Amino acid sequence: MASPPTVLVLRLGLKSLMLHKLRSLLAVLGIMIGIAAMIAMVTIGEGSKQEALDQIKRLGATNIIVRSVKPPDDSSTQTRRILEYGLVYEDFDRFTRVSTVWRGLPMRTFPYEVRYLARKVDGRVVATTPMYAEMNQLRLSRGRFLTDSDEELIKNVAVIGSHTAEALFGFEDAMGKVVKINNHYYKVVGVMLRRTPTAGAGGSQAAEDFNDDVYIPLSTCRARFGETILNRQSGTFSAERVELRQITLSVHDTSEVRGTAQIVETLLKKYHKRPDWALTVPLDLLEEAERTRRLFNMLLGSIASIALLVGGIGIMNIMLATVTERTREIGIRRALGAKQRDITVQFLIEAVLLTGLGGLIGLVLGLVAPEGIRMVAEHFFNSDVVRTKINFWSLPIAIGFSIAVGIVFGLYPAQRAAQMDPIEALRHE
Repeated sequence: MASPPTVLVLRLGLKSLMLHKLRSLLAVLGIMIGIAAMIAMVTIGEGSKQEALDQIKRLGATNIIVRSVKPPDDSSTQTRRILEYGLVYEDFDRFTRVSTVWRGLPMRTFPYEVRYLARKVDGRVVATTPMYAEMNQLRLSRGRFLTDSDEELIKNVAVIGSHTAEALFGFEDAMGKVVKINNHYYKVVGVMLRRTPTAGAGGSQAAEDFNDDVYIPLSTCRARFGETILNRQSGTFSAERVELRQITLSVHDTSEVRGTAQIVETLLKKYHKRPDWALTVPLDLLEEAERTRRLFNMLLGSIASIALLVGGIGIMNIMLATVTERTREIGIRRALGAKQRDITVQFLIEAVLLTGLGGLIGLVLGLVAPEGIRMVAEHFFNSDVVRTKINFWSLPIAIGFSIAVGIVFGLYPAQRAAQMDPIEALRHE
């Protein structure tokens, strides 16, 4: 007797599974949960990891970032005391003379009230050079960023963040308007596109919200504000003298990053008697994030494997019960000339159909669940912390795993069915 065609075997398998719908559904439940969990965790995990990696990459893998930090002995809250610490312009000159450094970006930042007519907003003044937008990957909504001419001529011009523009001007066009910072007026020459705030990267890199920024030329800041910044908040007075808040240095290749960072660190220790600086190497953060990403993927794989193992054991139990129930059917088929291979293939196909169906349902649930969680978080909790990113390579792998589980855990019941003695099987009641 010739082996039945594959289409017929598939039809027989589907018919057999449909005879016990509830049992078949319960059998694939473990596979569904395992695949759904794997896809959902990968989708949410990849979204979160990609967001963190993008933030680190925006810092620049070939960059070295040095920041001013208030030393522990200057944490006093005494009034009318000028705290002097951090980076100075001489540091910038020393760093840029290092042979491997091909460009440097100095900047000062401090909170300050920005006014337009009767409106005001607490923004962050960022005094920097035209290179800032390129190195921080900022994009303009309209207008232009700072230019070399602004820096050289000490112009009173400003580029404002999206939130600052909305708070001060509402539906008005900010271009060409004049804002007041301290006792000086600045012409708005550009408005930035909205950008998602960054989380802190590493112990020495603080979180940043670029949307509240007001960018002015560094030379203008030195001329208008001097080196000492006065802050008055809630009846308290404080003054700080910080020449530069941050210096970002760039090298040509990642192979030069660590060597240059060591030179910069040596210079800092030599000319700074107190620990009033912090050095961040984004390349180290990026590599650490990549290692964490690989470990996280291994963890996800382990969790999914356990769920699939449990589901596979359930499939094996159901298939063994099915073999026992269909003993007489197996005997009849063998008496009519079916070979052991035909019986094995039939029960293997039924097991694969079960796990494949469970895998497909689990895949759909795994893709829908993260998006649902994200929408609930945004709608009810006004939070956008849930990030999703579909890794399309995980979809065929998930289906492949579910089919593999069907083959592995369906093989023993199929062989047991094929090895039955036809005469004993026909006698079975």
